[in-house]
Amino acid sequence: MLQKALVVVLVLASAGVFVSCGNTSSHYLYATIPAASQLVVFREDPYSGVLTQLAGTPYAVGDGAQSVVIHPSNKFLYVANPGQNENDVSLFDIASNGTLNEVSRTPVGTLPTLLAMDPGGNYLYVANASSNNISVFSIASSNGALTAVGLPFETNLSLSSMQLAPSGNYLYISAPGQPTGIIAVFSVTAGVIKFVGLTNTADSNPTGLAIDPAGSYLYSANSAANSISIFSIASTGVLTEVQGSPLADAQSRPIALVVDPAGQNLYVANQGSSNIGVYSITSGTGFPTAITDAPFSSEAQPSFLALDPSGKYLYVGNQGASAGIEAFGISNGSLNTIGTYGTGNTPSSIALVQ
Repeated sequence: MLQKALVVVLVLASAGVFVSCGNTSSHYLYATIPAASQLVVFREDPYSGVLTQLAGTPYAVGDGAQSVVIHPSNKFLYVANPGQNENDVSLFDIASNGTLNEVSRTPVGTLPTLLAMDPGGNYLYVANASSNNISVFSIASSNGALTAVGLPFETNLSLSSMQLAPSGNYLYISAPGQPTGIIAVFSVTAGVIKFVGLTNTADSNPTGLAIDPAGSYLYSANSAANSISIFSIASTGVLTEVQGSPLADAQSRPIALVVDPAGQNLYVANQGSSNIGVYSITSGTGFPTAITDAPFSSEAQPSFLALDPSGKYLYVGNQGASAGIEAFGISNGSLNTIGTYGTGNTPSSIALVQ
């Protein structure tokens, strides 16, 4: 069965997966493989973007390992395990050579599928798909241990994507609905979640969410309507759809998005047409404009995206017959294929660390 695409986001300075801005030493890429309950690890060459799988991986991890996120200290890694009789989050220590050591597993709600972390690495948010709630944990800076912040927050929504604002003060959740899906807005204070409001989207099934590094605009991939919705973000976290939104994608089933660290380009995984759309973002309006040579062909069913710490390479998780991670080099927004790296089974999320 095709795994639900996830955009797993560690929000630091932007809406992609960014842990450091350095680019002169090895980076490491981690990918969850739910069907095999594994975590595969690659070394990324920071000069070429080429991936090399680490010896001894993939690791056997929690049942159904679905999503992964990395602490900004680069010391700790967390994996959501929604498998049968599991429903927990694994904590791993990260060694300097990228290898992992599992330390503990913390119970959460039912079917934890999405993870997000605040920019300071103080709180971990876990979206539980079956129990329709969000578990929040404080993170010990010394050892990464998790401590629950109250009871899970009840959303009463079927969660499809979760995104923290770069400030860490607001949390956004997309959910399907009829006739239109919604994006729910929540304020966050010391890990405590409070409801702010709801915004309708142009689609019954909004999937991926992305926010620009300044926290000014939110983008929603509308997979059923083949469009992208663009919202301005007020100081209160409230969303207002910008003029001209939604933008017709002209491709099939846009499902995941990521904004580069400079806030200049938006990348979109079009699962149905097996390509990657690239848009330049208009300063002052946040509106995306397709670059002239986009979209760029990819392996079948691209489903989630991550950028390396330098923003020079884009990694795409593919859920078709060639299940694996595809690497692209970035030059002025254009993409150049580097290679595709098999993961054995369908991957569901990726995160990078230096």
